[in-house]
Amino acid sequence: MNKVLSLILLFTPAICFGQSVFQTNQGSVKFTSDAPLEMIQAQTLKIKGLLNTTERSFAFLLPMSSFEGFNSKLQQTHFNENYIQTDKYPNATFEGKIIEEIDFSVPGTYEVRGKGKFQVHGVEQVRIIRCKLTVAEGKITITSKFTVLLADHNIKIPSVVSKKIAEEIVVELSTTLNIKK
Repeated sequence: MNKVLSLILLFTPAICFGQSVFQTNQGSVKFTSDAPLEMIQAQTLKIKGLLNTTERSFAFLLPMSSFEGFNSKLQQTHFNENYIQTDKYPNATFEGKIIEEIDFSVPGTYEVRGKGKFQVHGVEQVRIIRCKLTVAEGKITITSKFTVLLADHNIKIPSVVSKKIAEEIVVELSTTLNIKK
């Protein structure tokens, strides 16, 4: 019995790492707009994503109306109704492939680049985004910090508030994906 238990424990990491699809239904996505007259920060925990380690492909979806933590309720309303237009463009997405070839069966931390279609406000851009992947038994943690230019996604800021909203938004992401069951 002990030999069977030892074999199970010995091969559990191989079985876990042999799986190729990992998923998440939560994670932290935070954005910061640091303009001359105002800093705006908001965060959501509602990111969804899949990572296929065999193909090195990924897809993430973020409901834009889920952001909270603005300086005021009115600011959040303007974000959803006037700038992002979440009724018309409810989600941001990023789907593509990891450029670097890494061995997901080897635990460790890897600096990689994801290249794919990044879509916000109905405008799709091909982007390369740097990420840190931490591979551990049965899970992969992804962290990243990157910028989004409002002009690249046709997000218009009225001149009357141009000193309160930055043209370049800093996005920070952290999520842990587990083996899809």
